[in-house]
Amino acid sequence: MRTLLLLIAFDGTDFAGWQRQKGQPTIQGEIEARLALMTAGAVTLHGAGRTDAGVHALGMTASFATTSTIPCPGFLKGLNCLLPPAIRVLAVEEKEPGFHARFNARGKCYLYHLTCGSIASPIRRLYAHHVLHPLSVAPMRDCLVQLLGRHDFSAFEGVGSRDLNYQGGRGAVRTIFRAELHAGEGESTDLTIELAGDGFLRHMVRNIVGTLLAVGRGRMRVDDFAVVLAGCDRSVAGATAPAQGLFLKEVYY
Repeated sequence: MRTLLLLIAFDGTDFAGWQRQKGQPTIQGEIEARLALMTAGAVTLHGAGRTDAGVHALGMTASFATTSTIPCPGFLKGLNCLLPPAIRVLAVEEKEPGFHARFNARGKCYLYHLTCGSIASPIRRLYAHHVLHPLSVAPMRDCLVQLLGRHDFSAFEGVGSRDLNYQGGRGAVRTIFRAELHAGEGESTDLTIELAGDGFLRHMVRNIVGTLLAVGRGRMRVDDFAVVLAGCDRSVAGATAPAQGLFLKEVYY
């Protein structure tokens, strides 16, 4: 039995997310179906995480076990011939037995793209959240600094993120080691928020972005953001930012 790791990029626009769902097109389902054709048997693909409908990836990872003798370059070429254009396998790597794309992951990095201005770009509409009103970047950056380190992120946790009755594990505590806002060059009004950490709760990045937008618009102060983070109350944080601006950039091992 071999264990292989796939590095995957995908445009999530037309998919119901990563996780296999009956009657819905998903990233996991599409890849598993092609792997089954190549290996002549059912294959279970374990992703490093789950992405929601409309979310994209530049560097998702997923592992699977197989008795197939197809070499890694063969899997790479074959999958990209069979998969729809919105999904591409960038690399295939042989791993040690027992490797698991999710459980062996040490962290992830996400990007959230914003495009600002009175007119939404038709080219960017599926890959960035259009913000009509101007944003104050400096206070947003001050808020991002507050996210660094180990915190309870319950204030930014989406419904269904985890079993709230389970007493073990780390709960909503996560460590963020990169939290930055990048502005476009020249006259560009594009902004990118980059967050990297040892793990993320469901909708955590999108909820953080929604709250940062409230700060950028002047509806919330930097001090208010700190209160939201410390208070662990989702009801006082900002709205969930739309899915299309979110990209899984990289998974760390």
